[in-house]
Amino acid sequence: MSSFNNDKVMPRYMMIAVLLTIIGIAVIGKALYIMTAKKQYWTEVADRLKRDSVSVKPNRGNILSCDGQLMATSIPEYKIFIDFQAAAFAKDDSLWLDKVDSLCDGLHRIFPKKSAAEFKHDLEEGRHKVNKDGSKGSRWWNIWPRRIDYNTFVEVSELPFLNMPRYKSGFTYETYNSRRRPFGSLALRTIGGLYGAKDSAYYGLELSNDSILRGIPGITGRRKVLNKYMNIPVTLPVDGCDIVTTIDVNMQDLAERSLLDMLRRPEVHGEMGVAILMEVETGDIKAIVNMMRTENDQYIEAVNSAISYRCEPGSVFKTASILVALDDGVLGKNPQDTSYIIHTGGGVMPMYGREMKDHNWRRGGYGDINVARTLEVSSNIGVSHVIDKFYHNEAERYVKGLYRVGIGEDLKLQDILPGYRPPLIRMPKRKKNGHYDDNWYATTLPWMSIGYETQIAPINTVTFYNAIANNGKMMRPRFVKKVVKNGETIKEFEPQVIKERIARPEALKTLQTILEHVVSQGLGRKAGSQLFKVAGKTGTAQVSQGKSGYKSGVVQYWLSFAGYFPADNPRYSCIVCIKKSGLPASGGGMSGVVFHHIAEGVMARHLKLSVDDAHDENSLVIPDVKNGDATTANYILGELGVDKRVNHSSKVYGENVAPDVIGMGAKDAVYQLESRGLKVRVQGRGKVKSQSYPAGKAIVKGSECVLVMH
Repeated sequence: MSSFNNDKVMPRYMMIAVLLTIIGIAVIGKALYIMTAKKQYWTEVADRLKRDSVSVKPNRGNILSCDGQLMATSIPEYKIFIDFQAAAFAKDDSLWLDKVDSLCDGLHRIFPKKSAAEFKHDLEEGRHKVNKDGSKGSRWWNIWPRRIDYNTFVEVSELPFLNMPRYKSGFTYETYNSRRRPFGSLALRTIGGLYGAKDSAYYGLELSNDSILRGIPGITGRRKVLNKYMNIPVTLPVDGCDIVTTIDVNMQDLAERSLLDMLRRPEVHGEMGVAILMEVETGDIKAIVNMMRTENDQYIEAVNSAISYRCEPGSVFKTASILVALDDGVLGKNPQDTSYIIHTGGGVMPMYGREMKDHNWRRGGYGDINVARTLEVSSNIGVSHVIDKFYHNEAERYVKGLYRVGIGEDLKLQDILPGYRPPLIRMPKRKKNGHYDDNWYATTLPWMSIGYETQIAPINTVTFYNAIANNGKMMRPRFVKKVVKNGETIKEFEPQVIKERIARPEALKTLQTILEHVVSQGLGRKAGSQLFKVAGKTGTAQVSQGKSGYKSGVVQYWLSFAGYFPADNPRYSCIVCIKKSGLPASGGGMSGVVFHHIAEGVMARHLKLSVDDAHDENSLVIPDVKNGDATTANYILGELGVDKRVNHSSKVYGENVAPDVIGMGAKDAVYQLESRGLKVRVQGRGKVKSQSYPAGKAIVKGSECVLVMH
């Protein structure tokens, strides 16, 4: 048996132990060195190779009209860049030099506003740019300064050089969610908008429903594996819900066109215009128009004046004053008795050191008239005399009456539509000696009764008239009907009643009759219709210029008409307001005319006529269906049991040739063109008047065709 030689073995073990100890100390030292001196460097490397908790944006929900048409939706847009420090530039520029001319020619074809030479000059400038760290070539050089849509992005990514793998060509991009409104500026201030580069709402329904529309961001991790990034989903994003509004696109368009036609008339040249259409039974806002004139005489929706522009409403306020008097019974025990006589004289009556005048004072005034006639002819003297006579010593009772009938009600719309401003109607206060305080004058009550010394937005006035039409039930204006997700209703917003009854039924019935007479035999005739009954009230008020008073420079007027239709079975209430400078100025003759066009246009949609009334014995009953997306037409005609006829009167072209779409509606024209690979842009409304891509021309996929509608 061999013996263990300790003298030979132990030195070897010691040598191995020392060596391992030195290696261990070196490892620990290196680790400490990396953790301290090289910490920043390796942190940056780690950030380049791995990014945890990267936020993934969800798709923002849509805003829909009451019948499901898109009023606001999100589509992707891109900003495109080139990284001149990518692999294709790092070692050898020969590939770039070989492809740059064809690249610039392609960019010029896609973006014709910039020449190929200009593109080349800009790109070469980015390639030769010297950075702060001494490196050459910009890492984020704009190929095109503005955002582009998806189709354009695809075209750019297929150009020479840029079609190589991303880390070779340096082609990179940023994705944005762009908010688009298919109906352009229609109801713009109500629908709302987003800040350009951010998914952040700043007004309208976009803002008040931001938490519903936005959705919930997801989380993903990114890891670099074999020189490629891998996305590892952690939490999937939850897309935003859609909201269904009460807006009717057709009614909105009708109200906007009717108001704009009046504002643009030379004798009007309005500075501002507002129109609100409200459904009587539910309080649904079917149309809301806010127009403001720009410096170049164009009209845009710049401010939601319908809910925020508080002003002295003028004579439309007289209705509230008379309703308070009828409801309080100061004119007689029977609220239906309007025989109380007011002596208006020659149209001028002194009141506490000031003159109260009727609009016809130069023509001798109205003489003796009863309460009903007072509203019919909008007599300032008549209304102010009634209120001052019965409420002069108890003004608090009158103001409380205004709040009781709802004209001063805070509609609490701040959370529904940001910018809403509730009414300002002063409540008188008494001193200890029983007299009113210094801010309440003898003239305050009579002038308040005819629509001055108060501040009320149009939305409050139309809500008040809507309550009269609804037999006293005051509804809160409703802008959003429900929230939907993937076709299923998540939440429904029911109509809300603010007041079950604003006045006694007898007083309301009397007032309804008077408002009908205002239109049938008073100053509101131009708002009426020969097809159905209309009820309402005109208003013409001078606009205060602040400390300068009402007559500083050119006098400004606030013209309005508020009412409802059909008067015998009210379905809609409406208010139209116009702000203009100088004469002529007539609430009935200007705002009333707009009301007339809106009312007749809306009611025309509800007419039910016999088919026999639409043709004579020589006419063709069976309708022609033009070429286009005939799915809807075929379905309707099939349900009616009518033979379907396709009108081939227009020349038919092959699939690779542009069709003739002149005379078609937008839907059919777009269907015909885009199904053949063209990109369509529509200008205006109506039927196609002209097409920029000529009929019969061979189609180049992705080319643009502009359709001008009329």
